[in-house]
Amino acid sequence: MEIEFKFCIPSERLAAVQTAVRRGRWTPVRMEARYFDTPDAALSSRGIALRLRREGTQWVQTVKALGQGPLDREEHNVVLGDTPPSLGPRPELHAGSIAGARLVAALQAAQGPLAETYGTEMDRVTRDIAFKGGVVELALDTGRVVAHRGTPQQKEARICELELELTSGPLAGLAALATRWATRHGLYLSTVSKAERGERLLAAQWTRPATKAKAMVAHAAGPAFWQGPALQRAVVAHCLQQVLGNSSEIAEGTGTEEHVHQLRIGLRRLRTALRELAPLAPGRFDPAWEKPLVDVFRRLGALRDRSQVLQSIHARLRAAGAPPLAEPDTATADAASTCTGAADIVRAAPFQAALIGLMAFTAQGHAPVAEAPDAGEAEALGPQDTRRLLQKRLRRLHTQVRQGAQGFAALTVQKQHRLRKRLKRLRYLAEFVAPTLDADSAAFVDSLQPALSALGQLNDERVAQGLYDDLATTSNAPGAWFGLGWLMAHQAQAVATCEQALSHLTDAPRLRKSGGR
Repeated sequence: MEIEFKFCIPSERLAAVQTAVRRGRWTPVRMEARYFDTPDAALSSRGIALRLRREGTQWVQTVKALGQGPLDREEHNVVLGDTPPSLGPRPELHAGSIAGARLVAALQAAQGPLAETYGTEMDRVTRDIAFKGGVVELALDTGRVVAHRGTPQQKEARICELELELTSGPLAGLAALATRWATRHGLYLSTVSKAERGERLLAAQWTRPATKAKAMVAHAAGPAFWQGPALQRAVVAHCLQQVLGNSSEIAEGTGTEEHVHQLRIGLRRLRTALRELAPLAPGRFDPAWEKPLVDVFRRLGALRDRSQVLQSIHARLRAAGAPPLAEPDTATADAASTCTGAADIVRAAPFQAALIGLMAFTAQGHAPVAEAPDAGEAEALGPQDTRRLLQKRLRRLHTQVRQGAQGFAALTVQKQHRLRKRLKRLRYLAEFVAPTLDADSAAFVDSLQPALSALGQLNDERVAQGLYDDLATTSNAPGAWFGLGWLMAHQAQAVATCEQALSHLTDAPRLRKSGGR
């Protein structure tokens, strides 16, 4: 299993990175690769890549598959020698490996034979960097991915990446080195593999769809899973899948407003995990992660308010007979600038450093050399204590929400907003621990949605009210004044809708441990 960080290099930073990589002893190698899949994309649709690659004079056959966390992956290589393989790839060469087993399973379900889909041409420069107790290999890749080679439909995409792979030693050394390189050279993490870049050339749509949160899988819900540190790692890794999938797309400049929206959801879920799961193994979460996560969440929120909230409210105002207002119509163009602004926000060095630290944290259980336990490791809770603590925190949050919902209309705006945030934390925590709850856990989460939707609508209207207030003050346009008045008049109805939705929280199914324990 590989443990590595992969960064994209901004074009204006490439020369400096090339100079830095070529210090000391380094090795150049020319690489050409051919990737294979079936007509129904049996491999790529399952996160598997199968390739034949010439490295210098040697041909190597490789299969890669997704690992358990955002930092690791399964990989198996077979050196074929210096003779070009004439019969294509031989999947049976990977027998006995985890990646090979997944490859065989995918091919058994495939419709049609393997065929070449695209290829890469690149120059790689490698260099080993020693740190206290270990070694990291740097690999600088520059070149291109080519699809439909030699045809009028030929397409290509640029490769400009730096990979840092842990060869030996503690994972903390890899993370520290990755942080230094990313900060010094403006690098940003990417989950887009060379194989995916090739697959995108074959598809009509270049952008990966926004990554949404998935349910926590129950396959790891055995006793070991419920040890405090293991559960922390599993939940953080679960949250990072959504965060990294969207932040990578945004950082590369191919993100959309939906990527921004889903990244904010992922960040809120991640912050909930860091807050609610910290007592399971005290001292393991780095306090330095919180500030960059909050900063990016808020700055992306400001972009979303301008490009999405204003447009949504303006559509409702039009239906209510509002006079024309030019500014919100330009918000469509504003949406394009949203993605540009979001890329700059996500590429920021403090945020990238926080992501590196979080990714390293999730991979601690898979590091080649075990690290010394943290000071809080001895205090980590066992399975039964973990379950009890999580149940207690769920009940506490649920009680706080129900009590806060009483007399909602009389609360200050700040307290109403705090209640919304607390309700979101309750939902996310219930989703995280769903594997240990009975079948009613899904019904419990669903019961929270009407109140969350109503509170979200109220929040959007208040944000829009502030924006329309600014428009009315600066432009004195009739449409802006109409919108401001409509929103102010509609607020009482929105608050009443929230109050009604919140009144049903007492009817939510009771959360119980799996098996009635």
